Amino acid sequence: MLFLVAALMLLGVVMGTVAHVPLDVSAVMAVVIAVWLGVFALRERHGRRRRTPAN
Repeated sequence: MLFLVAALMLLGVVMGTVAHVPLDVSAVMAVVIAVWLGVFALRERHGRRRRTPAN
């Protein structure tokens, strides 16, 4: 959870700098963030399937 908070704070800093960087850099950063979120979602989905249901 702490990692997620730190990631969101970093995202806020990055979003603040978007106005000052070229469009190409902003697009690359957006793709990197989207891939990271996609990997996170897949890991979460895969992790929930492997767990056995609690009684």
